[in-house]
Amino acid sequence: MSLKEKERTIRNIARLRQAERTSKSPEVAAVRSDLEEALGGTVTRNLAARLLGVSHTALNNWIAAGDVPVVISERGRKEVPVGPLLDLYELIGEGDDGARRHRLEPVMRKNRRRAKLMRPAKGPEFSGTGGHRRAELRSLAYHRALAPRLRRRSLDEAARKIRLWQRQDRINSHYADLWLELLAQPVHEVRKVITADNQFSRDLRQSSPFAGELSEPERRRILEAVR
Repeated sequence: MSLKEKERTIRNIARLRQAERTSKSPEVAAVRSDLEEALGGTVTRNLAARLLGVSHTALNNWIAAGDVPVVISERGRKEVPVGPLLDLYELIGEGDDGARRHRLEPVMRKNRRRAKLMRPAKGPEFSGTGGHRRAELRSLAYHRALAPRLRRRSLDEAARKIRLWQRQDRINSHYADLWLELLAQPVHEVRKVITADNQFSRDLRQSSPFAGELSEPERRRILEAVR
């Protein structure tokens, strides 16, 4: 897929995301899943900058400051995950590059302020962390920070992601079934399960569809707090 084709695909995915909020059509969701699968999980920083209407230098500065996440792609390059990129793209909308950057900077500041206010390592379970337990507690802190923000739409999106992972053979079928069963429950029940510090919830969180729901500054705040 060429750079222009990827850019067009991302714009179409964003349109389909907006359409899903009103239509609830399974066909719309299926088309979006197919486009996301064809696109892959990440895009180059050059393409991310073009979509956000900022220079490559500005994007790299935000990445260095911890405002925009990057991951190592299958090609071994630092690339921007599609999910967080789409979230930013939808927030700033269309328009000329100057106007879009002007809308993007307040979003970055808001995410930083929210991260500073977080107290992610509250509770006796967070004392004496280390090794594998540290990873578990970081995941626990992440989901506790996320839980109050969950809405029905968040659960529907998570279920769509689980089904996509099933088609791609990226999740154990047992845990896929458990997640889909849980995500069909009322929001308060999902919150209760994903924030519990028990073996069942810890096992579920290892294949959580909620990765990427918090901003990058918030994610980094959790990593710093749970050591």
